[in-house]
Amino acid sequence: MSTTGRADLGLRLIPFRGLRYVPERVGSLAAVTSPPYDVVVRPDGLLHLESADPYNIVRLILPQASSPAARNQKAALTLDDWLDEGVLAPDPVPALYVYEQEGDGILQRGLIGALALSEPAEGIVLPHEDVMPHVVEDRAALMRTTAAHLEPLLLTYHGSSTLVGATAVIERTILREPLLRTTTEDGFRHRLWALTDPADLAEAQADLATHQAVIADGHHRWATYLRLRDEQASPGPWDFGLVLLVDTARYPLRVRAIHRLLHRLPVSKALAAVTASGAFRVRTLDVPLAGALETLAEAATQGNAFLLAGDGGFHLLDHPDEALLARTIRADRPEAWRSLDATVLHSTLLDEIWHTPDTPEDIAYIHDTAAAVEQAERHNKTAVLMHPVREEVVRDLARQGVTMPRKSTSFGPKPATGLVLRSLTVN
Repeated sequence: MSTTGRADLGLRLIPFRGLRYVPERVGSLAAVTSPPYDVVVRPDGLLHLESADPYNIVRLILPQASSPAARNQKAALTLDDWLDEGVLAPDPVPALYVYEQEGDGILQRGLIGALALSEPAEGIVLPHEDVMPHVVEDRAALMRTTAAHLEPLLLTYHGSSTLVGATAVIERTILREPLLRTTTEDGFRHRLWALTDPADLAEAQADLATHQAVIADGHHRWATYLRLRDEQASPGPWDFGLVLLVDTARYPLRVRAIHRLLHRLPVSKALAAVTASGAFRVRTLDVPLAGALETLAEAATQGNAFLLAGDGGFHLLDHPDEALLARTIRADRPEAWRSLDATVLHSTLLDEIWHTPDTPEDIAYIHDTAAAVEQAERHNKTAVLMHPVREEVVRDLARQGVTMPRKSTSFGPKPATGLVLRSLTVN
């Protein structure tokens, strides 16, 4: 993002005493990490993580019990047990943490710290997606019960192209021996350093104070932070939230789509409704998934396009009826918002053609493309495969204060969950 121009209106990132796994008490650091909670959506994926190590972080972020209250209480008791057993321990002094991820052709570095919370209207941290109230309630109950921030949000800012400020501090820090290093199952290599030198902290903080950020991943958790801040006594630790800040001028993120799985709509009925309405051109593709995605990418250069899967094949929807779009999509939003695939999907296809409400009983949001197709085929559902939004579109809308439909984008790489946690009770 561009700078705010005033230091008192920018990002305020403060050190904290991170909770970290004690390596000698776990099988390996890789075995106790997890993707963010909303990426672990399949039961077999949850079981795989639980089986990887008895202390895997998934037991805190996605505890399993018979009721929501029981799940949250279980997470809190588990966290307390691990602290008592010395599986997790707070670092001796407050720090900002330099975090590096490398893999799949991507190198990403940023700063993990406790960020002062602000409302979107303040123009410091800008959301770009809407949130689902039930998810915010779920995350709030977990955070409230555990009194901990278990995984950092991913925020981006647009810094200088020169080695100054936070960037200079990060580049100096990575020359030292890290606190930890590990390679996770996805092949990504992770390194973490503690930043405690007062001069380094001051340099990084002064630079960040001139910037604003966009939420790349973690809209629901940011909304949860704000909700819990308003519940708690202020000033205090709830006025800050755990984040990873990445300068995308130096380390561009990768933007992927998030797909939809329609639980109650078989592909045959979805296609019949679209065909009857004349809303889109429909073509069946006799190609494997990779080829279908290539065709989707080509079609997306010409306008809105979607792939439907779930019956063993792939069906391309493109060339939408312009009159129908004009009738079903809100006219009081910028053209960039009106032409988003997610806008067209929700306003035209889901609301108007398929009459499918955006509820957990009807729609699941799946990051992994193959997993979305596999689940649709196995359970006679419809997977709607999306094409990614360009990052500049996301930023432009965020600057205008316009939020995209929920789950419109997936920025990455996302920070691994479990490398550093923040307790709200550890000073």
